[in-house]
Amino acid sequence: MDGWSRYQNYKRAKDQFYIYGVTKRICNLYIGSKCQRNAALVAAKELGLEEQVSNYYISKGIKWYHYIPYFMIKDPLFLFKKYFWKRTFLEKGYEAKFDFRKLQQQTGL
Repeated sequence: MDGWSRYQNYKRAKDQFYIYGVTKRICNLYIGSKCQRNAALVAAKELGLEEQVSNYYISKGIKWYHYIPYFMIKDPLFLFKKYFWKRTFLEKGYEAKFDFRKLQQQTGL
């Protein structure tokens, strides 16, 4: 189920990076955990923006070994919170706004 949630993050991040480019606001949406950051980085890589996103996360002090999600440190009782279950396993389905396969064939993206 967590894989499903991260796939939804990936699709949303890719659409957002394609439309708006790399912004702090978008990057911060996916800063909370290693898995979310990886979803955003993969989306950015496919658009040629990986270096910018990676540099932003580095500028925020995130290291390669930061695996434990920040909310787990801030709230040790996270297992009993609705936000944990919603964000980790019950992320709503996201329909991508663009067909990147067709765009890639047309523009060489």
